[in-house]
Amino acid sequence: MSNWTREDMPELSGRTVVVTGANSGLGLEATRAFARKGAHVVMACRNVESAADAREEVPGASLTVEELDLADLDSVRAFADTAADLGHIDVLCNNAGVMAIPRSETADGFETQFGVNHLGHFALTGLLLDSLREAPDPRVVTQSSGIHANGKIDFENLHGTDDYDKWGAYAQSKLANLLFAYELDRRYDELTSVGCHPGYAATNLQRRGPEQEGSRLKLAAMTVANRIIAQPAEAGALPMLYAATAEDIEGSDYVGPGGFKNMRGAPETQRSSKRSYDEDTAERLWSVSEELTGVRYD
Repeated sequence: MSNWTREDMPELSGRTVVVTGANSGLGLEATRAFARKGAHVVMACRNVESAADAREEVPGASLTVEELDLADLDSVRAFADTAADLGHIDVLCNNAGVMAIPRSETADGFETQFGVNHLGHFALTGLLLDSLREAPDPRVVTQSSGIHANGKIDFENLHGTDDYDKWGAYAQSKLANLLFAYELDRRYDELTSVGCHPGYAATNLQRRGPEQEGSRLKLAAMTVANRIIAQPAEAGALPMLYAATAEDIEGSDYVGPGGFKNMRGAPETQRSSKRSYDEDTAERLWSVSEELTGVRYD
């Protein structure tokens, strides 16, 4: 296991970083770290009021708040149009997500976990591709989860209309994140695309499922687990920061905590599941994602 910390991040002055879901949790911790190293950070968030409040917690930093709702492709396109004015983008962190929620649909009719975690970021990355290519050494970092190892891409039931299991849908979306990250790296030599996972980090992500279900018991259990087992969000953000800035990162790397059962500890490169490296599945998922989102990569 490495002993890498955010203090080992290089100087980032003159670089622009886009972080989705930057108003809380891992995204906010990463935003703080990027900004303290001199980067201009675009906080791409659904809740712009919360993001504006969070921005005030980092005085003197170069931060911009922009609205981005990954559950609405019109919002994704609007954000991309605004981001075009930034010029080049050095790092895109596809971080935002939802986990194990009751079945619902996005504005475009996608199952929400697959739609937000994968399709929204797939569309966003494609629409920002020109801005990324203008950077001298661009990186795309896509946040997955160790639960991706339980996932399988069910092309006959991508949106859970026939049979829905909230954890199965989450695992599918997190596997899709890695299939996308690796396929993006294979297709574009001019950028570096990597995947990462935070281990078990205490964030608001765990609360949303129980809250939407109205289960006080599950919410209480999640709260206790976050306090006793999980590492703090500051530590959970380290794999994303390492993937985004470390000099020894290579395309299609997978970064996660190197400690107990890969749930905590300093970041290191790891191997993801066998399914995540299936190039046939990745190519099929890519084609389906283009059809569903209407965003076609050149």
